[in-house]
Amino acid sequence: MEERKPILSIKDLSVNYGAIKALKGANLDVYHGEIVAVIGANGAGKSTMMSAIVGAVPRASGEVLLDGMPLPTKSYQIVKAGVSISPEGRKVFAPLTVYENLEMGAFPLDDRKSIADQLEKVYNLFPRLKERHNQYAGTLSGGEQQMLAIGRALMAQPRVLLLDEPSLGLAPIIISEIFKELIEVNKLLGMTILIVEQNARKALLLSHRAYVLQTGRITMEGLSSDLLKNPEIEAAYLGGKKN
Repeated sequence: MEERKPILSIKDLSVNYGAIKALKGANLDVYHGEIVAVIGANGAGKSTMMSAIVGAVPRASGEVLLDGMPLPTKSYQIVKAGVSISPEGRKVFAPLTVYENLEMGAFPLDDRKSIADQLEKVYNLFPRLKERHNQYAGTLSGGEQQMLAIGRALMAQPRVLLLDEPSLGLAPIIISEIFKELIEVNKLLGMTILIVEQNARKALLLSHRAYVLQTGRITMEGLSSDLLKNPEIEAAYLGGKKN
């Protein structure tokens, strides 16, 4: 039987901010069609890992592989290679409309039909974006901006979607809605997803597998369903036992 190969791999990845070692030899694999979560406290290095994958911060050592080949280090090349990110804090283009933001995300696509087809998929996943397609992004609610950031990342037809703290600053009811839509993105589009998230319970309920990051090191990994029942994880990240 042929060995299953990961679509995205992080090998011995380290990132330094001056004398501070923010990420220390991280190893992680993501396989086609799965949702993988990285959980950890604030400052554990989760967003640093995402930034290093997409070339936003320099890697001190290690590599990021897509289909076993080194991922480029320039952001636009990474998107063209098939990896898109919905960044922490959403970072939508406030003076542009919803439609213009989505069109910006489609820059790797070279024909209007592909862009129109992808736009239709995004609008089907997020009907609220279709309703507001002529509205300026800066006037959207936080939840709608998060949908737009995810939709914009999907416009590039990525093979791997990266999500950096999608629940940040959102009300619980909106977080539940966004995470429900992420399940649809995974199922309907067959999208492979890597998510870093401070809301450990939501991330573990969403994902198939997960890694725990503590002060720059991956200290645990496993099936998300197993980690949800792990007493250590429960005490550290899930607020103790929940009936």
